[in-house]
Amino acid sequence: MAWNEPGGNSNNQDPWGGKRRNNGDRKGPPDLDEAFRKLQESLNGLFGGGKKRGDDGGGSGKSGGFGGLLGIGLVVLAAVWLYSAVYVVDEQEQAVVLRFGKYYETVGPGLNIYFPPIDKKYMENVTRERAYTKQGQMLTEDENIVEVPLTVQYKISNLQDFVLNVDQPEISLQHATDSALRHVVGSTAMDQVLTEGRELMASEIKERLQRFLDTYRTGITVTQVNVQSAAAPREVQEAFDDVIRAREDEQRSRNQAETYANGVVPEARGQAQRILEDANGYRDETVSRAKGEADRFTKLVAEYRKAPEVTRERLYLDTMQEVFTNTSKVLVTGNKNGQSNLLYLPLDKMIDSGRSTSAPVTGATASSNEANARAAADLQQQQARTRESR
Repeated sequence: MAWNEPGGNSNNQDPWGGKRRNNGDRKGPPDLDEAFRKLQESLNGLFGGGKKRGDDGGGSGKSGGFGGLLGIGLVVLAAVWLYSAVYVVDEQEQAVVLRFGKYYETVGPGLNIYFPPIDKKYMENVTRERAYTKQGQMLTEDENIVEVPLTVQYKISNLQDFVLNVDQPEISLQHATDSALRHVVGSTAMDQVLTEGRELMASEIKERLQRFLDTYRTGITVTQVNVQSAAAPREVQEAFDDVIRAREDEQRSRNQAETYANGVVPEARGQAQRILEDANGYRDETVSRAKGEADRFTKLVAEYRKAPEVTRERLYLDTMQEVFTNTSKVLVTGNKNGQSNLLYLPLDKMIDSGRSTSAPVTGATASSNEANARAAADLQQQQARTRESR
């Protein structure tokens, strides 16, 4: 028989061995209602509430327990909200606060607070330089395909534009980089891309890329663009290497030719200038001599008109002096008694001049010596006949 059926338990005991209490006291496990009631009273005491007089004990316990739990929940929510609303901005960071989806303010370094969910913040590092790497095949101006690796370094210069104007500004940066790189490489020859034209390409890419980003108002500033060593596709790399070697050989031959030209051309120009200077000197000398002779002749005519005989005699003497100065033979004329002319040959001077000459004797010199010997013999015979006639 069950313990709670009529007449089944005369001792009025519960199955745990305790007596059922009629006056509110019993021994055994605690009552749950009583436990909740005590918790409600403690919470009401904590939050300033209490049980009103004349209220029913059971109804007051249920409403008080619900109010206590609600208070705890509100305290927990307030603590969570306060924890999420207070934030710290570092020295290298900035934060943009939106209120009801509209720009409200830009917050600098320090301890700050905002009011979610009506406010929303975006915090980014605005001093750190970021890098983006791009590599792809490009078509050059002379219709050759090259692989160009590129590195773009950038930072956030305007956080408001970075957050509000473009949905994904870094994706826009990548697209703008592709556009600028294809435009610059497409207007450059292959040899410039592969060799010494990389620095100029990097400058042009940076300028064009920054112009794109300013047009989009992304709030990004490009600090550096590095174009690394471009190369041909692997399928045609050997052919490109042959072309590069041929171009290097061409440049080396050109440098050698320029070196030779730099050594020969100045020398030829110097010789040409020397010839021109000699010609100018000869011209000036000839013209000056001609002018002097003309002037002398003009003055001589004036003197001749004054004294013809004296002038004629003087001209004759000067001419004879000039002629005899250049010859080794001396002719002495006879006297007024009709004696014959006497040819005088200065052998001592001829011998001295022959000894002083160190050049070898040629055919013309030998014939001249023979003529002089015959002239000396004739002179000796003529002198002997003159003595005999006397």
